[in-house]
Amino acid sequence: MKLNNEKFKRLPAISSIILFLLIFITAGCSKSSSSYNNNPVTPPSSGSNQVNMQNTSYSPQSLTISKGTTVTWTNKDPYNHTVTSGTPGHPSGLFDSGNIAANGTYSYTFDSTGTFSYYCKIHLASMTGTIIVK
Repeated sequence: MKLNNEKFKRLPAISSIILFLLIFITAGCSKSSSSYNNNPVTPPSSGSNQVNMQNTSYSPQSLTISKGTTVTWTNKDPYNHTVTSGTPGHPSGLFDSGNIAANGTYSYTFDSTGTFSYYCKIHLASMTGTIIVK
């Protein structure tokens, strides 16, 4: 039985190309997926009525304000978030931002006193916050 040597001569070149592509794709995937979670959290300036959405969390997670104050949420993540009143799975209907894209904002004025829980409909398990109005 005679083997065709031309096929075997091309095998190392094809293997090298496949290996290069696998390394290139793997390196690109791991870099992009970890970059979202390594963003340093940018806290709002002290005394402000701002809440940042970053690294799939609200910062600060709890904010105390006076009645009649407007709170603004800013999305500093590269993916959508929401600001929805209530608790995960149980929206209260008081406010709902809808999807907030990267660098987008949402504002709500709190006209009554109380403790108002809110969450992200997209990230139910990890993204909750509270506004305390005095």
